[in-house]
Amino acid sequence: MTGRSTGTGEYADFVRTFRDRYERLSKVLRGRVNHRPAEAIADMPGGSDAAMIGLVNDVRSTKSGHWLVELEDTTGTFPALVMKDKGLADVVDEILMDECVAVEGTLADDSGILFADSLHFPDVPRTHRTGGADRHVQAALISDVHVGSDEFMADAWSSFTDWLHTPEAEPVEYILLAGDMVEGVGVYPDQDEELEIVDIYDQYEAFAEYLKEVPADTEIVMIPGNHDAVRLAEPQPGFNDEIRSIMDVHDAQIVSNPATVSVEGVEVLMYHGVSLDEVIAELPEEKASYDEPHKAMYQLLKKRHVAPQFGGHTRVAPEERDYLVIENVPDVFHTGHVHKLGWGKYHNVLAVNSGCWQAQTDFQKSVNIDPDAGYAPILDLDTLEMTVRKFA
Repeated sequence: MTGRSTGTGEYADFVRTFRDRYERLSKVLRGRVNHRPAEAIADMPGGSDAAMIGLVNDVRSTKSGHWLVELEDTTGTFPALVMKDKGLADVVDEILMDECVAVEGTLADDSGILFADSLHFPDVPRTHRTGGADRHVQAALISDVHVGSDEFMADAWSSFTDWLHTPEAEPVEYILLAGDMVEGVGVYPDQDEELEIVDIYDQYEAFAEYLKEVPADTEIVMIPGNHDAVRLAEPQPGFNDEIRSIMDVHDAQIVSNPATVSVEGVEVLMYHGVSLDEVIAELPEEKASYDEPHKAMYQLLKKRHVAPQFGGHTRVAPEERDYLVIENVPDVFHTGHVHKLGWGKYHNVLAVNSGCWQAQTDFQKSVNIDPDAGYAPILDLDTLEMTVRKFA
């Protein structure tokens, strides 16, 4: 969405963003349920079968151990009661505020509530078929370089770039970098005490020098992250002209966060990953954890949105479109941010969180982050198989 940001932060802008989210995600769900608007359901006779698609306005437990889920569409709100004996506890556990879901069930006798029989997420079809290159070619998936930090692992980076010059790495023609090229300034308390380079522009100059170690014919695609010098609110546009001019090494392609890039016929959704913190905080550990970040990514694919929950730590900028919706199913989903390595396949989509190039900082130690540093996942673009190389 670089160059397309039009939102001013007015109330009407947020309404437009959420209407777009609802329209596009409800379209995915309409083929699965016989959907009726909230106001139409309210006029149906008691005991009728009904289904509604809406954004989650509220989820709460009742005294009896059931769950009340309130959905909102463009006509109003309507409550659904999920009984504890329906076997839907696992599904309710995965619900996040503001995401789009469908509920099917039967209306109460007074038509005031919908007794839920099933809940549906927009989800990725199990039959999703992936693309692939027509030759053997590879891409390195990396993120969170953090040049400028005292803990930037320059030796590991040089080991990686030295390897890229070897015959073994000859098929690696692409590097896809999912944000946080530099450490930034003022991102967290007392960060200045952990900086090797204190000026943000000097950090990008240093990053550009490290980028020169990469073979000259390697194509590089980069998105910004929360440590980079762009707005924190998502979607984040690519860098301004001044920083782009600093990072003009290899004629790197700099796109927004998130962005879908097509590489040799493979659709790669790149997202830095700030919302993973919220997903991990909100959902049960077996569904989402820092030790297995790819499972949190599965949840975003299931919800078809990279940052479904509004009003928390993930800042959202209102735009004419909700650029955070996963409208088209990618072949590969690549994130960073949490500094942990994890990968797996969800409905044929390869989800990869690629670790980092920064050793543990004092701040990370204080919040119990034990980073997976110095790894480079290498993706075969013809088969979508992946190997992980360690350079630290």
